[in-house]
Amino acid sequence: MDNHELNQYTKSTDPLEPKTVATAVDEEANQSYVTGLKLFSILASVTMAAFLMLLDGSIIGVAISKITSEFHSLDDIGWYMAAYQLASAALQPLSGKIYTHISTKWPYLFFFALFKVGSLICGAAQSSAMLIGGRAIACMGSSGLLNGGMTIIAGAVPLQKRPVYTGVYLGISQLGIVSGPLIGGALTEFTTCRWCTCDVFGFYINLPVGALVAVGLVFLEVPELVPKARLSLGLFRKTIPELDLVGFSLFSTNSVMLLLVLQLGGGGFAWNSPTVINLFWAAGVAAVLFFTWAYKKQDRAMIPPSIASHRIVWTSAINGSMLVASILVAAQYLPIYFQGVRGYGPAMSGVNTLPEILSQLLTVILSGALVPKIGYYLPFAAAGSAISALRKGLVSTFAPNTPTHRWVGYQIILGSGRGIGMLMGLIAIQNVLSAEKTPVGIAFMIFCQNFAGAVFVVVAEVIFRQQMTRNISRYAPDVSVDAAINAGASASSVRGLAPAGSRTLGGLLLAYANCVNKVFLLLVGLCGVGFVAAFGMGWVDTGSKTVPEKKKTGDKIAAM
Repeated sequence: MDNHELNQYTKSTDPLEPKTVATAVDEEANQSYVTGLKLFSILASVTMAAFLMLLDGSIIGVAISKITSEFHSLDDIGWYMAAYQLASAALQPLSGKIYTHISTKWPYLFFFALFKVGSLICGAAQSSAMLIGGRAIACMGSSGLLNGGMTIIAGAVPLQKRPVYTGVYLGISQLGIVSGPLIGGALTEFTTCRWCTCDVFGFYINLPVGALVAVGLVFLEVPELVPKARLSLGLFRKTIPELDLVGFSLFSTNSVMLLLVLQLGGGGFAWNSPTVINLFWAAGVAAVLFFTWAYKKQDRAMIPPSIASHRIVWTSAINGSMLVASILVAAQYLPIYFQGVRGYGPAMSGVNTLPEILSQLLTVILSGALVPKIGYYLPFAAAGSAISALRKGLVSTFAPNTPTHRWVGYQIILGSGRGIGMLMGLIAIQNVLSAEKTPVGIAFMIFCQNFAGAVFVVVAEVIFRQQMTRNISRYAPDVSVDAAINAGASASSVRGLAPAGSRTLGGLLLAYANCVNKVFLLLVGLCGVGFVAAFGMGWVDTGSKTVPEKKKTGDKIAAM
């Protein structure tokens, strides 16, 4: 570690102090970047991998209503997304440590292969439990893809160009979010083949494309942020002690037990039951042990305190986590509104979410291009959270007869808010951390996003389930609450609970709409927290670092 880095972590008295110009110049002077066809090939490969990962995550949202009806598993809604996010959160910091010590390409390919195995299990799922397990395995693989892709981009292009390339990377890869609802909706509604999991959703479609991505990456020389030793058995022996497997075990244990507390406490067990209380205390003990161990290990910990305690890092993590958690929760409950309340099929439900997704796609690319020109990321971070909070408040007013122009307009506002703020935490972290610390910093932020997503997806499910009991008893007392929960949330299932055109059906639809609205009030609060956190990210001029012209590698694509 050079003197500039040492000053940054041990001598700086200002937690908002960014990486110094001298440090930036030193790092740039020792880095070779890529251009032309080679750069295009690298970006295309990591972007396609991220596209497949986001497709895998978004395709389930529009199919949730039919999945719950097919498997009779409305109680498992939280697990479909939470299992995905929890597995990723548990492995995220570990993947950052791996990318710090081992040449980026091979761990990246390993994570990608694991993601494909999970997708294969999902495609063969015959039960809700098998589907949840497959999603957990897929997310273990995805835990190293998004941060791995951004680490590769950070090594491929100069610091001042990273916001643009990262914006393009995230923006184009989010076409997976756009196509997920459309593909998932069409397969859910119109097919019954094995390309759809138990006739409800298609995971197999990304396997052939994934094979092409893997083959392409094998023959690319992936650039590194810092020089690393070649892959060998000796490197593994030296790296394993540096991965902090003890810390990983403590954190994973804590995460699983905390999620079980939230899941069981709002489901089949009372909050004051011995099972929930014991899990809560065990999670607390594991958390104390984890933080104690991290303090002892310092920079060798899975989550180094020197990074996690840096104000720009942790406020960026909070800001990004609140946005991501709100995205994941909304992705589950908007389809319930469109299908269960409005009566649309899965395909049209996916089409109805396009205003939100397309506006997000456009603004994330635009914001990435504007930050280097304006020089400051804080206004974008604050505006993104504020606009998202406004829109989620508007969505919480949805009723069974909300006119089309309102729900379209509200979704455009939300998508714009998300897109404006989505990149800002990553830009801030790359701006403040040294090249050696950047992979761990990126992994820490994505870990926080996934962990927050896992927690608040379950919190949202608890709110939805409790509101179901209250609202059905109030607006449709003739309908059994247990029957409604077991029926699921597809259009046909909800309408099968009461006679068509009856007062009971009208009350039932109003009850479902109110349940979704209460979930979106939770999201207003999350975005409010993100808005406050944005002001701790630092008023840093990202354009103030002037660095010399760099060495560039040519267009030759070489095998490592």
